[in-house]
This record gives sequence, structure tokens and C-alpha cells, in this order.
Amino acid sequence: MAKTKLLIVTHEMSPFLELTKISEITRQLPQAMQDKGFEIRILMPKFGNINERRNRLHEVIRLSGMNIVIDDNDNPLIIKVASIPAARMQVYFLDNEDYFHRKYVFRDKESKFYEDNDERAIFFCKGALETVKKLGWAPDIVHCHGWMTALVPVYIKTSYKNDPTFKNSKVVYSVYENCFTENLNANLCTKAVMNNMTEADTKVFEKADCSTMHIGAITYSDAVVLADEKLEDDVLKFVKDSNKPTLAYNLTENFENFYNLYEEISTEELQSIA
Repeated sequence: MAKTKLLIVTHEMSPFLELTKISEITRQLPQAMQDKGFEIRILMPKFGNINERRNRLHEVIRLSGMNIVIDDNDNPLIIKVASIPAARMQVYFLDNEDYFHRKYVFRDKESKFYEDNDERAIFFCKGALETVKKLGWAPDIVHCHGWMTALVPVYIKTSYKNDPTFKNSKVVYSVYENCFTENLNANLCTKAVMNNMTEADTKVFEKADCSTMHIGAITYSDAVVLADEKLEDDVLKFVKDSNKPTLAYNLTENFENFYNLYEEISTEELQSIA
């Protein structure tokens, strides 16, 4: 039987970037699934404070050279790769000089939220899907971690819904407490639109605050993970009302509950085909 292909999309991962507990989960979860026989790919941004020399990143020439269009501007995408120490897994890093060559991640040295965090998220989400296409690797499950990945579900279910790489992919979104209190750019909805999409597809993201990003991602996902004990009431209510397969925040040994969730949504697909 073919291995289940699991794509992890995240903005942080240990040991490369450790900001919140997301970094530990995105390190341990793919390892646990690989031990269960899954085939894994991991994508994250190449933020400027990730040390390339220490982490032995190197450019993947065959994947680099694409341009990601945002607001009619072409933004070059550079792909780098590194191996995880003590594991047989590779992590692909999406790099761009304008968006990621900074000493800080989401805020400047005065803790001011970057004005272009909306475009950085759009660039990362679009770039992640284009990179996977170029890899020629069709994931069975795409698991998105945190608000910066929130546009991946809508892209997969609209612009990429008939693409051979993603047309059979199931999407899981993990909601985390650690977020932001500001609003992203008011034009996020317009900027985020891709081919074969309209602003109606992105309207759910209109308020562009953290809860909205979560709710938008959940809208287009097949399953949800409540990855923190304390989450916003409006997000929790939306998850409950959605009736989508949902995993509570507690972690079980060897991530068995995640394995069961992946199996559940994969089985649903098989049943619908039958």
C-alpha cells in the first residue's frame, strides 16, 4: 500500500525557529507520523533570524526562480533546504529578500507589527503550494499550523481544487492561542485573490484580525485541531457550529490522536469516491 503523504506548513519549527509551542509540535508531529510510515514534507518561511550556516541550509536551484505575484508585483521565490538533525526529514524554506531578510519575525525592534505581514503571509501560502507543485509530490493531507498559513486552505479548495497536485488533498488547520492583537492590511481580501478565484472566496477574511484568519482557514478546512487550551470564544463557537472533525488540544502518546484524525478524514474521502 502506498504511503500516506503528509505536508506540514508552518511559520516556525524547532530547531530552526522557536517562538512558541508551535515549533515543538511541528518538530515532533512529523517525526511521529514518519515513524508510522507516512511520507513527510515540511515547508516554512526563511526568516532572517534563521542561521543558514549553523542549520546548513542550501539553495535548491531546480525549485527556485519562480515569481509570486501580489498586488500586480512580481516577488522572486528562492527555495532552500535543510535536514533535521537525528531525523530523515528535510525542511524546505521559502525565501524572499523583501519579505524575510529582517532580524525579527512579525514585529520590529520596537515591537511594532510589520505593515506588510499580510503580504508576507500571502507570499508564503502561495509560494508553499507552488513549491509543492514543482516538487511533483501530491499530498494526501495538508496540515497548516498557525495564522500565517491561514490562506492555504482557501487556495487549495478554490484556485487549486482541480490541480492534480492538490485535488485529492484533505486540509487540517491547527488553531493556536499565540497570535496578534493588531489587524492585517485592510486590502488583504483583494490582494489574496488568485487565479480562478473572486473576492467572494476571500470575503471571510475581511476583518483581517487574528480570529478572522482562524475562522477563514477553518471555513475551507476538512478538519480542525484546537491546539491550545484557551482560544477565542468566537473561534470556538465557529468550530462547534461547523461540525467538522475536531481534535482537542491535548497530545496523546506518539501523536496517536493525530494519526486517527488523518485516518478518519482520509477514510471519508475513500467512502465518498466509492
